[in-house]
Amino acid sequence: MDSIIFDLDGTLWDPIESVLEAWNKTIIDHEGLKQGITRKHLAGTMGLQMKEIGKKLFPELNEEEREQLLKDLSRREIPHLSKNGGQLYDHVEKILEKLSEKYKLFIVSNCQDGYIEAFYEYHGLDRHFIDYENPGRTGLSKGENIKLIIDRNQLKDPVYIGDTEGDRKAAKDAGIPFVYASYGFGKVESYDYRIQSFDELLNIF
Repeated sequence: MDSIIFDLDGTLWDPIESVLEAWNKTIIDHEGLKQGITRKHLAGTMGLQMKEIGKKLFPELNEEEREQLLKDLSRREIPHLSKNGGQLYDHVEKILEKLSEKYKLFIVSNCQDGYIEAFYEYHGLDRHFIDYENPGRTGLSKGENIKLIIDRNQLKDPVYIGDTEGDRKAAKDAGIPFVYASYGFGKVESYDYRIQSFDELLNIF
């Protein structure tokens, strides 16, 4: 193995409380919505792309209204995360530092453009990662973005670490092993490796 590609939400951090704070300020100002969303609502969308999140959380809006709302949410969310961050899982910074001494590290997340940069800006972890990708920049699926990272960086033997069934499928689509982060948001039945905490990565790698 020469490299590790990470999912972000549910794998490296839990951003929900910070995102909720930003989103609900926008949602309550929207004429077509009666109330804000909760942690349970948002947790159920982890791993989805923004359009899918919009359909799941705001079915009462038409497509045009949802698209505008998602743009408004992103405009508020990215600066908020840059200034307030999210909750890193235990020992993430220490383990990333150790892993980066031996492996090339990357992030592929189903997020909007600017989201990974906000994670980097607040937590200062960009120094550990060589490259990253997301559908906000490429318009591609997670599996296709993993392949893009592999090809762009000429990786020979990577693995993907994530917490949802979508992450497992993306790793399969890219033809690489999948490490299931069971402490995250999703439930996955099939995987190559399983970790119950982030520091368990050192037992695998």
